[in-house]
Amino acid sequence: MSLPEILVVLGAVALVLVRWLPERVRRPVAVGAVAVVVLSAAGATVAGPLRWQLAPVLVAAALVAPFAVAPLLPGRAGRPPRRVRRWLALPGSAACLLLIAVGPLAAWAFPAPAFPQPSGRFAVGTTVLEWTDGQRPETATADPADRRTVVVQLWYPARPSKGAPRAPYLGRTEQEAEIVADGLASYAGLPGFLLDGLPRARTRSVHDAAAADCAGRFPVVLFSPGLGGVRSQNTAWAEELASHGYVVAGLDHPYDSAAVLLADGRVVRTAVTATGDRAEDEQHAVRWTEVRAADLAFVRSQLDRMQRGEIPGPLTGRLDTARVAVTGHSLGGAAALMAARQDAGFAAVVDLDGAPHDPAPTPFHQPVLALTQAIGPQTDPDYLPHLTRVLALSTATTYRLTVPGAAHLTFTDAPLYLPSVPSLVGSADRSDVPGPTAAACLAFLDHTLRGTPGDPAAALTAYGELTVHHAGGGA
Repeated sequence: MSLPEILVVLGAVALVLVRWLPERVRRPVAVGAVAVVVLSAAGATVAGPLRWQLAPVLVAAALVAPFAVAPLLPGRAGRPPRRVRRWLALPGSAACLLLIAVGPLAAWAFPAPAFPQPSGRFAVGTTVLEWTDGQRPETATADPADRRTVVVQLWYPARPSKGAPRAPYLGRTEQEAEIVADGLASYAGLPGFLLDGLPRARTRSVHDAAAADCAGRFPVVLFSPGLGGVRSQNTAWAEELASHGYVVAGLDHPYDSAAVLLADGRVVRTAVTATGDRAEDEQHAVRWTEVRAADLAFVRSQLDRMQRGEIPGPLTGRLDTARVAVTGHSLGGAAALMAARQDAGFAAVVDLDGAPHDPAPTPFHQPVLALTQAIGPQTDPDYLPHLTRVLALSTATTYRLTVPGAAHLTFTDAPLYLPSVPSLVGSADRSDVPGPTAAACLAFLDHTLRGTPGDPAAALTAYGELTVHHAGGGA
């Protein structure tokens, strides 16, 4: 909570306690508490719209204020003011204190995300691009003239920008962030107000910062989000990689991502729905995976063109498009595996807890790192066996790392703003995001894309239970 919000809570608590204080201090405490609540609430409003977490605190303050202040006023005809009887005041005070406690508890459960400072030597810049594939029709609409369009956000090593405002989370502007946050809440079946802290959050990146002034070119990492996810859902992870010298390109997949704002002002909501029939949903998942894999291949080719100066972009001449990894979370991980099989231009694959959705998998030649959640009774029993069969098809060495205490959303930014419920976001502390996920990815990418000497398995074992599949099918 912010300082004004904390002061509102303390002022409300003081109002409740006035009834139980010695007579001589009741008046100054009551007057001071009312002033603190009013002024702090006004201060919080100046900083932005009041967060919903303050609503129960303000309601409690409004309920108790008359009972705290009225007895301090002169009574009629000089009679002493009447006070609420103790037997009634005690449960009333307890109820108001419980109502006030709801505010900090809700703020803890649904905080505005505080993004960690990346640990690498580079500052981080970010920019957003929109590209249309003129060769590919948009299959989600009935208009045959529609072409497939994707929105791509780049995070890249940048020159330090002292005093520059940090980029908003979920969008180029707070308005776009509000649209995306509302789309995410709607997709998850949550009331929109629960995620109202996301549009006001600030990341560690600076929009359109100049690329870092250093020799050489930067390896590239493409990222596809989970089903219904958005390009920025792994911002902390992307910023960590960028601070270590990688360019990360996160994709919005229109009609799949929860909400995508296009350059012409249109907002494209997700058209993805589950039927409840497992076989039919798997057919849909295969189709969505194929579309995403094609999006990833298209973006790789666009970045190659940007590198050569054929299309405008902020990183012309700075991209090492011979060293490109394809990554993704959940369905995005499945798309990354499929994209690697179809496009030999990808040099490595990272699958963040994604079950493959490839009806006829065939051998591929890139090394793979698959990070999985902690496996428990609720895990799909087909998940690991199917993933293992696909990993074994690689003609290169692949690694499966099960991260202790991880849940499916551990591999995203979700632990920064959702309740710390282990089954939902894992058991790691919020301050450890992106933690082992980014560290394991860096160990793998440094070896596969940069040729860092040594066995990456030695580094990966520090982050969980590792299974290595050697080239040729041995484990």
